[in-house]
Amino acid sequence: MIDIRPFDSLGKAKFGWLNANHHFSFGHYMDASRMNWGRLRVWNDDEIAPGTGFDPHPHRDMEIITYVRQGAITHKDSMGNEGRTAAGDVQVMSAGNGVVHAEYNREAETTTLFQIWIMPDRRGVKPSWGAKQFPKEKREASFEVLASGRPQDEGNGALPINVDGAVMAATLRKGQTLVQPLAEGRAAYIVPARGAVTVNGIAAAARDGIAIRDERDIAITAIEDAELVMVEVAAD
Repeated sequence: MIDIRPFDSLGKAKFGWLNANHHFSFGHYMDASRMNWGRLRVWNDDEIAPGTGFDPHPHRDMEIITYVRQGAITHKDSMGNEGRTAAGDVQVMSAGNGVVHAEYNREAETTTLFQIWIMPDRRGVKPSWGAKQFPKEKREASFEVLASGRPQDEGNGALPINVDGAVMAATLRKGQTLVQPLAEGRAAYIVPARGAVTVNGIAAAARDGIAIRDERDIAITAIEDAELVMVEVAAD
């Protein structure tokens, strides 16, 4: 099963300083058919104006992964963590039993990012935060694991998350193909950050959502140079 969710069909929210596009029900956007995809609960495609951002607010019992596409985001939280995550890099916050954080665009340009929420396997754990640089040249024509709680990824340098799942990224030059296996009982959700692709022969444009399950292999071919972000989680 492959379900293409065109960018124009996503939930929209415009606040002047923030243009948000919701792949799943979030905030004022509600679609009963788009509540989650397996353990994946939120995928927001955000554009944040310079000098603005999200004031301090709480979270709990959610794995929150931020993939910066352009610009940078500056984080500060109630655990004492503070850091700047730039384009192509990733930050992870395990909200656990509760954390307050703020996210600001301190740059002179618009920051664009994907913010991904995955439901954790264990609730009420100690919260944590981390960030890491991931050079894009290491992910050409193959998925690099950026964040993971899967046993097979232990020790591979990915940021840890509290769920049996993974966030991955890949780049493809026009005409290149990569094949990614998908185990039984698993679900995948892919968004091209840029570039058009086909997935098992089905076309998808930049920033479309591609929801996948019950496919043994995922064959992705770049129609044009492309950058892909993928989440792989339990399908239930």
